[in-house]
Amino acid sequence: MLKKLNRLEEGFLVLTLAVMVLLIFGQVIGRYVFQSAPSWTEEATRYIHIFQVWIGAGYAVKLREHIKVNAFIDLFKGRVRKMMDMAAVIIWFLLVLFVAVFGMQLVMSTFQYGQLSPASQIPFWIPYLAVPIGAFIMAVRLILQLVSIYKGEETEKDSDAGEAVQ
Repeated sequence: MLKKLNRLEEGFLVLTLAVMVLLIFGQVIGRYVFQSAPSWTEEATRYIHIFQVWIGAGYAVKLREHIKVNAFIDLFKGRVRKMMDMAAVIIWFLLVLFVAVFGMQLVMSTFQYGQLSPASQIPFWIPYLAVPIGAFIMAVRLILQLVSIYKGEETEKDSDAGEAVQ
């Protein structure tokens, strides 16, 4: 199940990047060669990028690529460090849960109002849906990361990063 999620995320990110490049290329060619380009391509590219950012944030949690400051935590070893790592992940999880709940409220209220985007006329709740989806993916990844820390499974990347800072 988790491997399917990984492949789905990777496939989505690669596919949407290719679509964005094609849309922007078409926009540039249309604008500078034909002096006319459809307005919906710029808007569609923006909405695709919003989804990329939120889905990519969840994928970055899996890879442990989010920015964090280790200077203080690197002063500790053993159980104290493990507890601090777990506390940081729990706080992050609570923040992501907050974002997911309020993001879903935003989607629901936008859905009720029926507002449409100006150029492509798609409902605004669709681009806003990226927020709760991305936050949910991050929450799942953070729970897995918390379990990994609890079991004492530290990745090579984490230990290498700690050595590079010192």
